[in-house]
Amino acid sequence: MKKHDFWLYFTALMAALGGLLSGYDTGVISGALLFINQSWNLSVSQQGLLVSSVLIGALTGAATTGVFADIFGRKKIIIATAIMFFAGSIFCALSPDVEFLIFARIFTGFAVGAVNFATPLYLSEVSPKEKRGMFVSLFQLAITAGILFSYGVNAVFANFEHSWRLMLLAGVIPAGVLMCGMFFLYDTPRWLVLKGRESDAVLAFKKIQGDIDVDYEISEIKKSFISQDGAKFKISSLFKKWLIMPFVVGIGIMFAQICTGVNTIIYYAPTIFKLAGFDSNQSAIYATGLIGVVNFLMTFVAIAYSDKLGRKPLLYIGLSGIMLSLIVMGSVFAFSLQLGDYVKWFAVGSLILYIICFAFSLGPVGMTLISEVFPLKVRGVAMSICMFSNFVFNFIITYSFPIMLNKIGAAYTFWFFVLICIICLFFVYRFVPETKGIALEKIEENWKNGVKARDF
Repeated sequence: MKKHDFWLYFTALMAALGGLLSGYDTGVISGALLFINQSWNLSVSQQGLLVSSVLIGALTGAATTGVFADIFGRKKIIIATAIMFFAGSIFCALSPDVEFLIFARIFTGFAVGAVNFATPLYLSEVSPKEKRGMFVSLFQLAITAGILFSYGVNAVFANFEHSWRLMLLAGVIPAGVLMCGMFFLYDTPRWLVLKGRESDAVLAFKKIQGDIDVDYEISEIKKSFISQDGAKFKISSLFKKWLIMPFVVGIGIMFAQICTGVNTIIYYAPTIFKLAGFDSNQSAIYATGLIGVVNFLMTFVAIAYSDKLGRKPLLYIGLSGIMLSLIVMGSVFAFSLQLGDYVKWFAVGSLILYIICFAFSLGPVGMTLISEVFPLKVRGVAMSICMFSNFVFNFIITYSFPIMLNKIGAAYTFWFFVLICIICLFFVYRFVPETKGIALEKIEENWKNGVKARDF
């Protein structure tokens, strides 16, 4: 392996660890909730608020840090989020009551919101175009690794006194790893060029892509924002007519990623398994661990095939499988009396099918697309807007899920998500471009020239 290849992969792997923060926070609450509920006997509404409280902070983080990423750089934002997550994990573990815990999770959520757009943004801008899908998919792999790690932590501490406090405290581990790893990396060459630091951009390019024509790459980057009246960001830059479609794609794919129900599975898997017939908290957590393993392993499919098959084929296959799994899950609860003790095993099987299909499609491909479809000049702000919409959708679905279970039952809740899958399949066909192997600057040029998404 050439030296610059080593640094390219090292850079991608280190930056992708930002996904550990998001994944850990997503997964750990699923097991901790069972024990928090035992400590404080939460109502259904309180459970929904506690789980979704992190999303309130994430909304703020996603909405406010995009501008800072364009001003101060992608690297500094990622380091700052790691520090906040480290502190937030300690605050959560020391919470004296549910109100303080909700506040602490909002604080932690700010870091989650920021890292969820900053890390894919960083990865897309350091990646060669022929490997961009693979590298941005590493972020989703890190998310699944964080979820798997959280499930392991939940299983280890399930029998401890103060178990949920230890579960939440362990978040300092992924935060510390990310914080240390990012100090060894350059900021992205594209951001450095945007800020007029061409000598630093040359060093960064040579470090990670030493065999490319650096002068040509820098000239192409400069051309892309000079044609937009300079490198300085202006709010008016977001309101150009040709940017409507990139925002339709970005916000639409976030809707598809969240509103097909993935976080109801991740956040509430142990709750679903107990509803399906698992007797104890421990057995429900162990069954959830299997979901985490599958989620982690199947993300490798996206890493291997995102740049071979393309983004859209993975989305078609994944959404179809997700829809099938939700049909089965709804049917399991609709015919639970006839299925008897088999209900819990059908529930496990359908959730595994769901996670398999999500892990190689909507999860990694969604994050890849929003890192690709926006022009350099507004990319940080535009991605933060997309992530803001992601967390809005996430909050709505996560908060309403236990209420829907209580009001309309499990069967109709899961069948509701089937209808959303049908809508999302049409959206992908009609509005999502195939970006495989296309340079970021070429994608921008296509939008400006009015090329339809299906003609990319």
